[in-house]
Amino acid sequence: MQIYEELQKRGLIAQVTDEPEIRELINNGGARFYIGFDPTADSLHVGHFMALCLMKRLQMAGNRPVVLLGGGTGYIGDPSGRTDMRSMMTPETIQHNCECFKKQMERFIEFGDDKAIIVNNADWLLSLNYVTLLREVGAHFSVNNMLRAECYKQRMERGLSFLEFNYMIMQAYDFLHLHTEYGCNMQFGGDDQWSNMLAGTELIRKKTGDDAYAMTITLLMNSEGKKMGKTAKGAVWLDPNKTSPFEFYQYWRNVNDADVMKCIRMLTFVSLEEIEEMEHWDDSRINEKKDILAYELTALVHGKEEADKAKEASRALFAGGGDDSNMPTTTLSDTDIPAEGLSIVDLMIQCGMAKSRGEIRRLVEQGGVSVDGERIPSFDTLISKDSLANGVKIRKGKKVFHKAIIG
Repeated sequence: MQIYEELQKRGLIAQVTDEPEIRELINNGGARFYIGFDPTADSLHVGHFMALCLMKRLQMAGNRPVVLLGGGTGYIGDPSGRTDMRSMMTPETIQHNCECFKKQMERFIEFGDDKAIIVNNADWLLSLNYVTLLREVGAHFSVNNMLRAECYKQRMERGLSFLEFNYMIMQAYDFLHLHTEYGCNMQFGGDDQWSNMLAGTELIRKKTGDDAYAMTITLLMNSEGKKMGKTAKGAVWLDPNKTSPFEFYQYWRNVNDADVMKCIRMLTFVSLEEIEEMEHWDDSRINEKKDILAYELTALVHGKEEADKAKEASRALFAGGGDDSNMPTTTLSDTDIPAEGLSIVDLMIQCGMAKSRGEIRRLVEQGGVSVDGERIPSFDTLISKDSLANGVKIRKGKKVFHKAIIG
């Protein structure tokens, strides 16, 4: 099976501009494609993970990726999927975040001569002359068409700033620049980017007469929200210092039953033959599927060794055995613990398991906190000093586990 057909079979393709041409380019290794990543934080999260996996698949099939860091577009902020305006970042923060992204991407994409390249649109966007941009690029955009784009329509009632209104033009200009300077002939992105991507392909065709193509990937959606990777704790990060390998493993171990096979198809490199066999497994093997999903993705992001540790720690929780030493752990100082012990609120705050005492109180009242398998009945429940000396396992909701012990 060729790569384009595999992408279809895995459910990754949402829409394309010129399917026969795109199919031929991709299957013959002729796509020089880019995907953009705006540096909105100092770590990639699992919402970026699908794009990275797609890049990896296409590179393995002989196509050449161009990773675009949005050091310039980060000054504006993409309104797609937003209900309000993003907070403006300082130039120093944007540059720092770009450096963090670059280091993380090197785990997924092979960079070097005749391989992938990485560029930053700050190198050309920040030096643009505004009047020149209006004459050379703005003349090719219809305001009427722009306002009909989904990325703008959803913001019109709440208010769309002129700053954000320019984002589509900046993204289209990126494609034009990458086409003329690096030979990019294709743009990939999430299906929420379709309007912006069409603007780029049309701009290239109008300005140069060359062919350019766009293809969007299907964003993973589930009943818990529109953005993949959001939990009560926040985003699920690829940086192990922000989301530990164990927490990352647990996130995927606890996806909805209905989403497991979809995630395995779209995100892992498990063969389609194996996946088809798994789809015929009895429902009683759902946890086995979840273990495969969690292990494969943790190994991709953090390496096999960390995936093995996370799997063993998970087994310690759910199978009643194994080594829990790989679970995220906070070591408490004996002198900081009162003789009567710590309240569950103080304990969880010290372990960094919540942002506020009010959040913990609400969780406890909803029955969402347990210690060593026992549900905590009240937010003023004390965890004894003896228990802490032996180590306790705190569970927050269904997905977040933490160990606390006096060191």
